[in-house]
Amino acid sequence: MKITEIREIAVPLRSTLRNSVFDFSEMTTSVVAVHTDVMKAGKPVIGYAFNSTGRYACGEQMRSRLIPRIMKADPDSLLDESGNNLDPAKILACMMQREKPGGHTERSVAIGTIEVAVWDAVAKIADKPLHALLAERFNDGKIQTEVPCYVGGGWYAPGKGIPELQAEIRSRLDDGYRVMKIKVGGAPLDEDLRRLDAAIEVMGGSSSLAVDANAAWNRESAIRYVKALAPYRLKWLEEPTDPLDFSLLDELMGLYESPIATGENLFSTPDIRNLLQFGKLRADRDIVQIDVPQSYGIVQFSRTLEMMREKGWGRHSVFPHGGNQMTLAIVAGFGLGGCEAYPGVFGVFAGFADDARIEEGKIRLSDRPGIGFEGQKELFALMQSIA
Repeated sequence: MKITEIREIAVPLRSTLRNSVFDFSEMTTSVVAVHTDVMKAGKPVIGYAFNSTGRYACGEQMRSRLIPRIMKADPDSLLDESGNNLDPAKILACMMQREKPGGHTERSVAIGTIEVAVWDAVAKIADKPLHALLAERFNDGKIQTEVPCYVGGGWYAPGKGIPELQAEIRSRLDDGYRVMKIKVGGAPLDEDLRRLDAAIEVMGGSSSLAVDANAAWNRESAIRYVKALAPYRLKWLEEPTDPLDFSLLDELMGLYESPIATGENLFSTPDIRNLLQFGKLRADRDIVQIDVPQSYGIVQFSRTLEMMREKGWGRHSVFPHGGNQMTLAIVAGFGLGGCEAYPGVFGVFAGFADDARIEEGKIRLSDRPGIGFEGQKELFALMQSIA
């Protein structure tokens, strides 16, 4: 068996949303299709993925060097020990040939997107949902049927004030969600605090509400905000510093007792190691939010988890960034703390299967082979258009 072709296209998100740092008006994402010569129901197995949201399409890296390396390799060198399926670890190693250490984001998103698409194909070839396959390989066979799921919402948008924010939160509660995250840092502090108070009023308490600053603050504004937010005892405060400002993050830990969440903008195992060590994250409460398809993919993520385990961190402290089916399968497969959801944003790329339901803050996993994109009608139609 072998990979016969890998295709990629860039697709615009066409979103008017913004966080405290940037808007998504120019945002694009890469969609990948990995073709194999394995036949199921009379059709070749194809694995799909896209590079999450929040980082631009990366097709040039794929087309110029990553895809050619895979296609030039001896097909047998990319198979597992049985010879009956692809080996994502070997394919990752193939893509990493002749890559200089460091500079991770230049390639980690492109590599991770292809690698996750390979996993989709691997699970389909095995006739298993990806979360079940990952559980067998990385979680002692503990297959989860449902996982906690929270809403990443509360965006800044034209014409959106406090009444609209409260209406959004009520809608998500009606949908079955029980934890909500809203944006902060994109408005003056007093306005953000009014938004926060209004959100807590609808949620019924602060312990089920998180806030996300999207790394907008410098030292002065970060200290001012964390002092103002500390009395609220929120579910967590997300990205209060530049992703690499571990010194400031360490300083904020001394001012903010409640959980801090970060890590979605770090893309390698060494970066996460430095985050834990020099940012002084606290294993008993803080949250790590790696975006797996943007961070070299699932194999490298398993290595990051092992590093974290050696440093005393449990999997319950990992809430990967990205409200999509890729992240959902990864959370369930590895037995992580929970999954993000982006209902109503980012077009076809956000959300889960069309028949997915949230009940009391948890989402049930489907039994579709692979990641399950086939259960998202509009997204799968887009993916098929490049296959």
